[in-house]
Amino acid sequence: MSEPIRNKKADIPIAPTPQNTPANNAPISSHAQQPGIASIKEESLDHATAASLFARNPGLVSMIQGKLGSLVGRSSGYIESLPVSVRRRVAGLKGIQKEHAKLEAQFQEEVLELEKKYFAKFTPLYQRRATIVNGDTEPTDSEVANGREEEEDAEAEGEASKDEADDSTTAGIPEFWLSAMKNQISLADMITERDEEALKYLTDIRMEYLDRPGFRLIFEFSKNPFFSNQSISKTYYYKEENGYGGDFIYDHAEGTKIDWKADKDLTVRIESKKQRNKNTKQTRVVKITVPTESFFNFFSPPQPPTDDDDTVATDIEERLELDYQLGEDIKEKLIPRAIDWFTGEALQFEELGDDMDEDEFDLEDDEDDEDDDDDDDRDTDRDVDEDSDEEDGTSKPKKEAAECKQS
Repeated sequence: MSEPIRNKKADIPIAPTPQNTPANNAPISSHAQQPGIASIKEESLDHATAASLFARNPGLVSMIQGKLGSLVGRSSGYIESLPVSVRRRVAGLKGIQKEHAKLEAQFQEEVLELEKKYFAKFTPLYQRRATIVNGDTEPTDSEVANGREEEEDAEAEGEASKDEADDSTTAGIPEFWLSAMKNQISLADMITERDEEALKYLTDIRMEYLDRPGFRLIFEFSKNPFFSNQSISKTYYYKEENGYGGDFIYDHAEGTKIDWKADKDLTVRIESKKQRNKNTKQTRVVKITVPTESFFNFFSPPQPPTDDDDTVATDIEERLELDYQLGEDIKEKLIPRAIDWFTGEALQFEELGDDMDEDEFDLEDDEDDEDDDDDDDRDTDRDVDEDSDEEDGTSKPKKEAAECKQS
């Protein structure tokens, strides 16, 4: 039910509702300048050459997408050629569609209100979870019994006394959120070894809805040697108006400024460089800060391009989509099922989806193999013909092998 995120400039933008994660790439247009390339003859441009060309010229891809986008919505002249009475009926159907869009917008508004209603019921459970994770309280016997699997009860009770003796000095669940995040695939890719030391001080991750369409993610930290913030937040905003299908349209995100302590900024690294004086020829070593990969870059989100921005990076679409997806993963996956990510049980559902994709891919491979066998047979026939031609002294150029079908 997910839909792509649209840029501000789109006339009819469509975006996922706040509770859904987009499955498609976000078509956020870039403003790359038109590159200059030599003309290419159509007959000499095969697939490999084209792929190589586009890989070396991302600006060319953006230009082509822009040209194709300009054709969208243009009339073919068919509607205008219809009789007046028929055009009147077409206009009437458009009016009905507008009424449908109003109801869709109302539906999405009510869905959001229902989400907020149940979020209010979830909140006490999240608060209870935080107290246990941070060692402020212990779970009740009924909570423990409810969480244990029946087949594991005997073994768990048998080891209860040993566990109590071993863990008597351990408060709460150490590194709960760090472990949960490292099991969540999209987040794990962002966490570096340096980040882990800071994320060990993470005590809670929670979210809240805004008065306007949107939500805020809040990361709570205990006192730590990296930064002075007790909480770091990131807010995702949606446009005030709804999209064509009544969905909320992603607008932009804003993050909290992190107050890093001296020499503790994890988003940069220190590099030493030599400088030579032109006059004295003496050299000296200077230290400069260079941006580096870090999970904490999450709080400095990329911004959509403005209408007059002609110097947008070519990867802005991918960066915006990734940033939005991460926010949705935290909101819809990590926070509601944190214990399942901590234990790794949530990975079963992720792997199930991957296995389904692999099954589909295997079927496609089988079809490709059949096609390849047919191609081999045809190639063999051609080889026989070509050999006979060579014997006659009238050899013909070999044909290219047929391509595998792409389903």
